[in-house]
Amino acid sequence: MDGQQAQPSHASLALAQAHFNKGEYAEAETLYSAYISQCACAASVGAAAGSKCSLKDLATAYNNRGQIKYFRVDFYEAMDDYTSAIHVQPTFEVPYYNRGLILYRLGYFDDALEDFKKVLDLNPGFQDATLSLKQTILDKEEKQRRIKEKNY
Repeated sequence: MDGQQAQPSHASLALAQAHFNKGEYAEAETLYSAYISQCACAASVGAAAGSKCSLKDLATAYNNRGQIKYFRVDFYEAMDDYTSAIHVQPTFEVPYYNRGLILYRLGYFDDALEDFKKVLDLNPGFQDATLSLKQTILDKEEKQRRIKEKNY
């Protein structure tokens, strides 16, 4: 193999997605991780322009691997992947939404609000983000009310 790294391909990403869709998360995670590593290797040797690694595909791989970690309740690792997806493709609204859901679940309402607002800036028709934003506002207000009552 002349010392060349394997090039990431859309086919390997599609295979990872097929495993994901079948609920075969361990296999999917391995394939997503390999795809991400291959993209990083291609970029490090300056082959990014000629490689088959698109920013959209890389962001999708990070986001989907984050979903697998979310299913395992590895929230902080999932947020790391969502944040990586956002860095790769800042106009991809889904990882903002996914990260916002985790931030909401962890009680970081202000950070969740920012992510849900960003989703709606990017895609005003994202109904789940609209609902999540409204619920986050309500829960933040309720939390503040309870704190205020406790202090009196």
